[in-house]
Amino acid sequence: MTALSLRALNRALLDRQFLLARTDRTPLDVIGRLVALQAQEPNWPYVGLWSRIHDFTRAELTALVEDRKVVRSALLRSTQHLTTADDFLRMRPLLQPVLDRTAGSSYFTRNRAARDSASGHGTGLDAASLVAEGLALLGGRTLPRRELARRLAERHPGHDGRILAGEVELRTPLVHDPATASWGSWGNRSAISVTPAAAWLGRPAAATGDGEAARELIRRYLAAFGPAGVKDVQAWSGLTRLGEVVATMGAELRRYAGPGGAELFDLADAELPDPETPAPARLLPAFDNVLLGHADRTRIIDDEDRPRVMPGSARVLPTFLVDGRVHGTWSLDAGTLRLAPFRPLRATDRTALEQEAHRLLPFVGGTTVAHDDRPATT
Repeated sequence: MTALSLRALNRALLDRQFLLARTDRTPLDVIGRLVALQAQEPNWPYVGLWSRIHDFTRAELTALVEDRKVVRSALLRSTQHLTTADDFLRMRPLLQPVLDRTAGSSYFTRNRAARDSASGHGTGLDAASLVAEGLALLGGRTLPRRELARRLAERHPGHDGRILAGEVELRTPLVHDPATASWGSWGNRSAISVTPAAAWLGRPAAATGDGEAARELIRRYLAAFGPAGVKDVQAWSGLTRLGEVVATMGAELRRYAGPGGAELFDLADAELPDPETPAPARLLPAFDNVLLGHADRTRIIDDEDRPRVMPGSARVLPTFLVDGRVHGTWSLDAGTLRLAPFRPLRATDRTALEQEAHRLLPFVGGTTVAHDDRPATT
């Protein structure tokens, strides 16, 4: 097998993520190419697309959400993502076991096992009954999540309605309404409204995922994140036992050896860029795909820097790339976009990064770029 260096993997990832050069493709095309954009907060996918698409505007993505061509819902790894409507309907059945696994965790099951506060007896609330009840309360229409929680709590005293509503959202395909899936609803999770996906999109999800659905997901993953190993695609998707699926794909895939000798695979016809291709400075949003698409993330971030970017409580901070790798974080507060490098930058890198930050300012509503006090190197 051909051996690939860490730099070769880095440049391949940046190329497929449109981070070596911005693209002129439409936002819908780019979202499809990336499979899904992580979207715990609705503003962040906008920043991710701005860093990848020439002249991208917020109105373009908002229109896609309002036109029901893109949806926000629980998907990969049971977390909120933006994806095309077509991809959501295809992927959600395949990924449903992952969401069911999350919904079966003690956080949810303890709540369903809670005792009725009035009678002191258990209610016998099971998952299937909860989903049926939640769908009946929704009635095919949009309902604020807190209202769904209130109604479920009324029916089941002694149970936390918010947790019940969260379990319904994991166990059956619900999508967020445009008002809370679009730019501007930052931090307003309590106002989220949900709708059954089939009612919102006018068609049901595909049949239960099968072997071909899993193979197609692997192909899509490699087009956006490859070359990669089985553990990488499993970490990205939340699915398990994908080695068995890869074994059925035969000549579709090309094998490589990674920097540590691990077996990697890629689409047979996928091209790899020259590892010496220059990589421009880029500012990435919180939870960006490029940081979360692999089990082994050393192609994009040093292990020693991961705790600075992923400090706990399921947070992934906004970062910036210098020469294709994470070199620091950034934040926006009171109009100031503050760059916080992990170590001193070369003067040329510092200048390029500041220029990119100034370009981002109008998009995020900032007015000033500031650095911390780490000096530049010559």
